Amino acid sequence: MSTSTTPLSSPPSPASAPLSEATEQAPRRGALLFSLFALYVIWGSTYLAMRFALTGFPPFRMAGLRFLLAGGLLFVGLRLRGQPVPGARQWGAGAATGFLLLVVGNGGIAFAQNLGVPSGVAALVVGSMPLWTAIFGAAFGQRPGRAELAGLVLGFAGVALLNLGGDMGGGGPAAVALLVAPLSWAFGSVWSRRLPMPTGLMTPATQMLTAGVMMLGVSAVLGERMAGTPPLRAVMSFVYLVLFGSLVAFSAYAYLLRHARPALATSYAYVNPAVAVLLGVVFAGETLGPLTWGAMAAILFSVMLLARGKR
Repeated sequence: MSTSTTPLSSPPSPASAPLSEATEQAPRRGALLFSLFALYVIWGSTYLAMRFALTGFPPFRMAGLRFLLAGGLLFVGLRLRGQPVPGARQWGAGAATGFLLLVVGNGGIAFAQNLGVPSGVAALVVGSMPLWTAIFGAAFGQRPGRAELAGLVLGFAGVALLNLGGDMGGGGPAAVALLVAPLSWAFGSVWSRRLPMPTGLMTPATQMLTAGVMMLGVSAVLGERMAGTPPLRAVMSFVYLVLFGSLVAFSAYAYLLRHARPALATSYAYVNPAVAVLLGVVFAGETLGPLTWGAMAAILFSVMLLARGKR
């Protein structure tokens, strides 16, 4: 519901009301579509970019520098535009959700990929995240609608179908990391809607800054060291992760968490595996069988169901 600034003695005419509503809703609709594109396509490509970056950086050192740089750039940009510095409670909320989303969630994925889990398989396992989100959302009183529930089940079935031919690799620690990562991300996503988060893009800025510091702390505790000068492909992949994977896509995710239902905001986890597999076909010469095409069709249809139920 929008709040009208028109005086009560002079209500808007029937002709002007729809125009006003369209003017207010058009920018939001465009922002929602761009945010979904960023999550579906850009985040789908970050699994491959992360794999390339890990050839020159240790996992938590790479992730910590990535989010510290991206969060710092975003924070400085927002301050230059006049946005106030968050208060102590907002910094605390940003740190708590940053730990769940980035340190455990994203850090767990980087840790597993560094142990040998293929990028496409990592994306497939993360595809279980929307189901965890629906479970946590129901626990907080936001139950999914019938279309959303059907989309969640169908999407998870598509991800499971894709994973039938996948080789997990990496051993037990990698499997545990990939199990915990989507669960932590889902809980952090739902919980963030009930916390005193900073306004606007200051939310991802505080999350990335605090998570970056924590990740560098984890890196120091683990004794991670650079093996030498990173190759050019690793450096370029790292820059891509900072600018597009973090600044653009993570900010888009924060926007969706505020303006869309959790099922739609997290539906990217069903599309990312398809994007990751297709990138493997283009850049690694992998082939797709009938089973994979059928699974991706189920995934895309599940997203349509989620989009229908977003309101």
